[in-house]
Amino acid sequence: MSTDSSDLFGALFEAPPANRTVPVLVPMPAPKPYSYSVPDGMAVEPGSVVQVPLGPRQVIGVVWDGGEDGVDPKKLRPISHVFDCPPLSREMRDFIDWVATYTLSPPGLVARMALRAPNAFEPEPMVEGLKLVGGEPERMTPARARVLDTASDGFSWTRSGLAHAAGVSTSVVDGLITLGIFETVFLPPPPVVAMPDPDFAAARLEGPQKQAAEEIVSDVRKGEFSVSLIDGVTGSGKTEVYFEAIAETLKRGKQVLILLPEIALTASFMERFQDRFGAKPAEWHSDLAPRMREKVWRQAVTGEVRVVAGARSALFLPFEDLGLIIVDEEHDPAYKQEDRVFYNARDMAVVRGRIGDFSVILVSATPSVESQVNGQSGRYSTVHLPTRFGDAAMPDLHLVDMRRHAPERGGFLSPVLIRAIGKTVEKREQALLFLNRRGYAPLTLCRVCGHRFQCPQCSSWLVEHRFRKQLQCHQCGHAERTPEACPECGTLDHLVACGPGVERIAEEVERHFPEARTIVLSSDIMGGVKRLRLELEAIAKGEADIVIGTQLVAKGHNFPLMTLVGIVDADLGLANGDPRAAERTFQLLSQVTGRAGRTGLKSHGLLQTYQPQHPVMQAIVSGDSDAFYEREITERERALLPPFGRLASIIVSAETRHDAENHARGMRNAAPQVSGISVLGPAEAPLALVRGRHRFRLLVHGRRNSDMQGFLRAMLSQSPKERGSVQVQLDIDPQSFL
Repeated sequence: MSTDSSDLFGALFEAPPANRTVPVLVPMPAPKPYSYSVPDGMAVEPGSVVQVPLGPRQVIGVVWDGGEDGVDPKKLRPISHVFDCPPLSREMRDFIDWVATYTLSPPGLVARMALRAPNAFEPEPMVEGLKLVGGEPERMTPARARVLDTASDGFSWTRSGLAHAAGVSTSVVDGLITLGIFETVFLPPPPVVAMPDPDFAAARLEGPQKQAAEEIVSDVRKGEFSVSLIDGVTGSGKTEVYFEAIAETLKRGKQVLILLPEIALTASFMERFQDRFGAKPAEWHSDLAPRMREKVWRQAVTGEVRVVAGARSALFLPFEDLGLIIVDEEHDPAYKQEDRVFYNARDMAVVRGRIGDFSVILVSATPSVESQVNGQSGRYSTVHLPTRFGDAAMPDLHLVDMRRHAPERGGFLSPVLIRAIGKTVEKREQALLFLNRRGYAPLTLCRVCGHRFQCPQCSSWLVEHRFRKQLQCHQCGHAERTPEACPECGTLDHLVACGPGVERIAEEVERHFPEARTIVLSSDIMGGVKRLRLELEAIAKGEADIVIGTQLVAKGHNFPLMTLVGIVDADLGLANGDPRAAERTFQLLSQVTGRAGRTGLKSHGLLQTYQPQHPVMQAIVSGDSDAFYEREITERERALLPPFGRLASIIVSAETRHDAENHARGMRNAAPQVSGISVLGPAEAPLALVRGRHRFRLLVHGRRNSDMQGFLRAMLSQSPKERGSVQVQLDIDPQSFL
């Protein structure tokens, strides 16, 4: 019996019959899930990870809540495949919906952050292993004897693991396999990290640390939502305190997430964790190899991984049974994502804890003003650690008035700081010089015609990187070779570097201390994260005399021999219109000076400033953080700024200034008239041109109880549609005002 080829083709690609429909959230900027039919024999439930057709492509999606929509299943495209992985829990789906609603982001883009490891949706393949079946080879060698003795325990081994344990090459094992002494078995894939033991090395806490740990553990034991703020000076033992909360959570059979602002650089944290729990936590950050990311995702969702330490994106890992979130350095701006979905991981961690009904612990030596207010109002319970652990004392801090102690011509280090560095190096101790500015100089100009080197795509100056012989834009990455002649007037050898970067400070240090071992730490260092980790290890081991660094050095590192911290330009962070400028400067400088004297050695901090009477400078040197926070909170309350008011930022960008400005004005005119909410702008953003796109800014300000999201939805619905190159970015609770 013959079959027509067209009939056969149709039979192969005909959709299987379906009798119901389900909503599927796909990782696209769509406002709601799409409906798909479920083929007969396919089992799906809310949270199931599936593959569905979307236009000509097959994409990953999640079956969402909502049930059938009344559409005939025969009119819908069917789900193509259901992945063999646990479904996203109801808690995780509620969290995704909450984040999307709060940030006014498409829910599919939020769900996409929870599905960033597509190769992890199917089970990991079994690992081929070996098991001893008995017998002896005719020719016994010492190497073969070691292999047989190692394998005699009855356990199964991988080929390479057995060879390594027996101290032989894999060819010896292969020979025994050929002789039939081993049989092939299949083993489950190994865990990415060993299981942590909460009783491996119990901490010996004392005084305030012990009391703080008891309070934190008491909250965790209740097994319900709570937020605790551990507010302790640098070196006060905050990490050891929250380790006890982790131990309690592990004993209760729950998983733990630890958020860190610079997880890729904090190898010392991993070692401290291993010393306490006998195993390292699983890591999650952008520098993780794709294969390892897939393993961590899979083992977090199945519960094999009990503790994950990660960057802000780890908040969207779909844990099987999450029971505690730690947000270390909760004040750090790195927790704010400003791309596609704008969110603050610190705040969303609190939301995830509320939805999951478990504890969240915020940790900082310099808490954010928002967390301080929440602690004072009773929304958070606050635990204070006012002194350093053991006998270590805080560094003696002094201001260096640069008007009275001016540096030599062409230099940036005052005589006071230079003398202090010399004394520190003589004692074989370490000095840290901090300047939050990468490169050699922030501006290069021609002394003859005044030409300034500016980025062709951004409204920012090109920064000289003398080590690389490049001028680079720190906004878009544009780079060009440093010329010998001015491109405007052609004059040779008259280009001058204005202002210092860390490379220029290193050059000055080299002139004064040619015999000293100097290391420069910056995020754009050649060699990337791997080299930065090696440099940090070298500093911790005392293999450097003088360290010159940007804000990377403020990220909780422990340098035992560091006894001097010099702030090259303490005023730098105050010179902008950011309403958080004073708070950020106070936090950053406090964190940097806290690197000194952590092991008990007498230490000093010198802050070079042209504004010695500024409240931030006085608060830092006096150690009176309470007075600083009180003043900052009072000013925020008076101006109805967060947390006493609400802000939302709207950035309108386009390829032409005219299009961007016109669209921004159209949005402003579409704003509804609502009591308690006002719209400021539009005005050109401080960075008016970035990557060739012109930018205008609107700032929406409301009272604390204002329905900001409702106002913005109404405003967006009445605004002109985005046409041509126009793009609109919406940021609820903005951290950046550039």
